[in-house]
Parts: sequence; C-alpha cells; structure tokens
Amino acid sequence: MERKGAPLCVGLDPDPALMPAGLGVVEFCRGIVDAVAGAAVAVKPQSAFFEAQGTTGWEALAEVCEYARAAGLLVIADAKRGDVPSTARAYAAAFAPLADAVTVNPYLGHDSLEPFFERDELGVFVLVKTSNPSSADIQDLPLADGRPLWQHVAGLVDRWGADLVGARGLSSVGAVVGATYPDVLETIRGLLPRAVLLLPGVGAQGGRPEDLAAAFAAGPASALVSASRSVLYADRGPSWQEAAAAEAARLAEELRALALVG
Repeated sequence: MERKGAPLCVGLDPDPALMPAGLGVVEFCRGIVDAVAGAAVAVKPQSAFFEAQGTTGWEALAEVCEYARAAGLLVIADAKRGDVPSTARAYAAAFAPLADAVTVNPYLGHDSLEPFFERDELGVFVLVKTSNPSSADIQDLPLADGRPLWQHVAGLVDRWGADLVGARGLSSVGAVVGATYPDVLETIRGLLPRAVLLLPGVGAQGGRPEDLAAAFAAGPASALVSASRSVLYADRGPSWQEAAAAEAARLAEELRALALVG
C-alpha cells in the first residue's frame, strides 16, 4: 500500500464461458496480472475456477500465484476453507506455499482455523459478512442479546488476531466483509480495529467504492477492495488486456482518494 497507494485487489475468476476465445486459464490469468500489476496491490485467485479444470487445475493455480508474486503482487487464495483440525492442517500446508493469505470459513470454530493462524508466513481472512444476498439467512440471525450473528463472529476474529499484530498495528487475521453491505462497515470497523478488511463485491455484484470509506478508518492499508468480473471481462474481444488495465487503473485512482480520506 505504501508503495502503490491504492488498496485494489483484483479477483482472478477464470471462467472459460466468459474468457476471450482461444485462451487457456493460465494464459488469461498471466495476461490479467500483466495488465493490473501497476495499479493493484494484490490478486485474489478463486481456487474453485482452477479446481474445476481437473487434474491440471492445481498446477495452473500454482503457476498463476508464482507469476503474480514475481510481478510484485500479494496473492490471496480465495479458498474459504475450514474443517476439523487434522484436515485444516492439510489445507494450511497446501496453501501456504502458494499465497500470502487465504480466506477461511469460521463456522467450525477456533480449532478449525488454528492451523492457519500458526503459519507465520500466511495471513488469514475470516468470513464475517459475505457479499451474497443470501448471507442474511445465517449471518444476520439475531442472538439472544439482539445482535446479528456476524457481530459475534467479528468479535471472535478480533480475539483470534489479538496476538498477531505487526509493527504497523494491523493483525495478520483479517475479515471478509462484502462491499455490497456498506451500512455495516462502521460497526465492523469498531469491532475490528486491528483487522485488514477484504471487501469483495465491487463492480458486477453492485458494490461501489464511494460507499466504503468507513473501512479505512484504521488507516489507508487497513482495507483491500476487490473487483473481479468488472476488471477481468471489461472487454472480451481483442482488446481484453487493455480494457482490464484501464478498468484497474480507474478503480485504483478512485480507491487511492478514498483510502486517504478514510
């Protein structure tokens, strides 16, 4: 963030049905990395799109992650893993060599995430309030004291990350909060004063950068705004790479001003 100034994360969701004709997954993702590396801080490969490629999918994911890191980008593996401790240790071991951080699901409790927390080289983004409309089915359920469930989860995330705060005052345990729910950001920032917030949902899902200033109250590096389809598929014709670069640059400029205000 200090080097680039704009808290932009570009999601890598290589969908063959949407990609320009004639491109493979790795070729497309490498082209996107080249296009956005000057504007973005991070990329967020969605592991499901790579796993859907079958036996070659994991190799493709590893290649894309390595390429992005070589381009100077942080890599957040969007895997949403979370399982019993023995399985969680295997997941953590799988993603630690590939990525700088990984998204995880907290609904099996602390011991399902502890193997991720124990990896010094791996940051963690815990699902708190996700961007999809049906997140309310579970995450908004009221507790006995009237608070929605996601507020309880946010409190757990703050506790889990309390001993993992770095020199800049931010924890390596962050939270995923949908940019599609800007009305909760002030509350979430109050509950998570030391967490980096990963904010997916800008663009195709309807989230707007101008609504996200409250996420940056803990400093310009305390949130990452993620856009995927609006950047990847800004143009599906011959100019797809130039269009992705232009959209990433536009978003970065908008977010640079937002982070400084926040």
